[in-house]
Amino acid sequence: MPFENVILQTLLSIGVIASLAATVYYSLKHRRTSDPKTRGLLAARMNIVMGIMLVLLALIQMLLFTGSTIRVIVGAVFLLLGLFNLFAGLRNHSIYRSLK
Repeated sequence: MPFENVILQTLLSIGVIASLAATVYYSLKHRRTSDPKTRGLLAARMNIVMGIMLVLLALIQMLLFTGSTIRVIVGAVFLLLGLFNLFAGLRNHSIYRSLK
C-alpha cells in the first residue's frame, strides 16, 4: 500500500471516530434536555456530525478499496444519506438559532 493511501486512511479513520464520538455526545445531550429550542439545536448538530461521518465513510469506500459494483453502490448511498443529513442539520440549526 502506498504511503499516501496510509495517510489518507489514517486521516479518514480519525475523522470517522471523531464524528462518531460527537454524534454520541450530541445524542446523549439531546435526550437529557427538556428545553425544546436546545433539543432542536442539539438534534441539528447531531445531524450535521452524522452527515459528516457518513460522507467520510463514503470516501473510505470509494477511495481506499478496489472498485466493485456493490462497494460503489454502498459508497454512493452513504454519500447521499450523509449529504442529506448535513444539509438538513444545517437548515434546522439555522432555524433553531433564529428562535428567541
